[in-house]
Amino acid sequence: MSVLSIETAAVFEPLLAPARYKGADGGRGSGKSHFFGGLLIEDAAAEPGESGEGLRAVCIREVQKDLAQSSKALIESKLRDFRLGEAQGFKVYREVISTPKDGVIIFKGMQDYTADSIKSLENFKRAWWEEAQSATAHSLNLLRPTIRAKGSQLWFSWNARRKTDPVDVMFKGREKPTDYVHVTANWRDNPWLSDELKQERLDCIRQQPDQYDHIWEGGYMTIASGAYYAGEIVKAKQEGRIGRVAADPLMTIRLYLDIGGTGAKADACAIWACQFIGREIRVLNYYEAVGQPLATHLNWLRESGYTPDRAQIWLPHDGASNDKVYNVSYQSALQAAGYNVTVVPNQGAGAAKARIEAVRRRFGMCWFNAEPTEPGLEALGFYHEKRDDKRDIGLGPDHDWSSHAADAFGLMAITYEEPIVRREERRAHRQVHWLG
Repeated sequence: MSVLSIETAAVFEPLLAPARYKGADGGRGSGKSHFFGGLLIEDAAAEPGESGEGLRAVCIREVQKDLAQSSKALIESKLRDFRLGEAQGFKVYREVISTPKDGVIIFKGMQDYTADSIKSLENFKRAWWEEAQSATAHSLNLLRPTIRAKGSQLWFSWNARRKTDPVDVMFKGREKPTDYVHVTANWRDNPWLSDELKQERLDCIRQQPDQYDHIWEGGYMTIASGAYYAGEIVKAKQEGRIGRVAADPLMTIRLYLDIGGTGAKADACAIWACQFIGREIRVLNYYEAVGQPLATHLNWLRESGYTPDRAQIWLPHDGASNDKVYNVSYQSALQAAGYNVTVVPNQGAGAAKARIEAVRRRFGMCWFNAEPTEPGLEALGFYHEKRDDKRDIGLGPDHDWSSHAADAFGLMAITYEEPIVRREERRAHRQVHWLG
């Protein structure tokens, strides 16, 4: 009897025990894909047991336009490393790999499946989802009950992107699946990390410090490549301006809104709560909701203690326009609720650029209360320019999920005024200099 010997990094040892769900996330160079590729071959070689049937396995990605995007090449390289071929029951074909006792490994994109066609996987005993950070909730809901054979397992490997991604919610959220194992692996856990990858990691620290934590340490993508405020957020972290920030009970709470709507496809309503203390901008809280009526937003303000006697509100120019469903403007409704409301006039062409530049000027004055503002900071870190790659030109800010938080924050920046005392000090200094 032949014995297959596979070296395994210590971090992955928990995944060797039987479990219905197995997950591994982390940064580049951790060996996650190599581990699951080797484990799939090991299970295929060992599967012909009492039933005598070979292992049926599917390697999945959310979108797979061709086999070049699949895990097939990795598995083929593992077969060569283990010196397994036709004599041992493994044979590589153009689209599939056959395994001992008429087993098979296939490679599919979940977007190619429907509720009916996914039934073809019911007798499969392994499903490995590579790059699972792209998995949609719909695709997961299709796959999970389909892989139902006795002893079947679902494996997931991914580089964490956002904590709200369905695979992160499944393995790290409050409600985890029954019979699961999850590990986090990074480059330092890989005893076979190549010299080339070691140098790539060091180059990333030097050339892309804003991306390093996400790429190599498995951190969430808090700053997108090319984001408008990437440098500012990195500097705020380095200077310790993102942490625990308390509100001054004697100072006004300033609320800056980017208004949403109540339709099914409405934009999000975003609210930043700030205080101006001297030249410091204390960013205390962030709120966002989609498709909710104004009453929902008002409830949040009251529950947070931002009552009319403590808070003032600033709205963008469309705050004076009536909601399409309720025929009332944000301005009038908030004033009726007792708030002092200021509507900032339309700044016309170039308004978005003006907000971006204002935020960049003010960011060094900002101190963020980390936990309550985390979703807003994530949005600021993702807010980026839309580009025409063919012509290599910028088309202005990309209007996506991050733009609502960014617009509300920009409203704060353009309406900020330095304390009068500071302006008078500078004016007096200029006069003394002139007279001297």
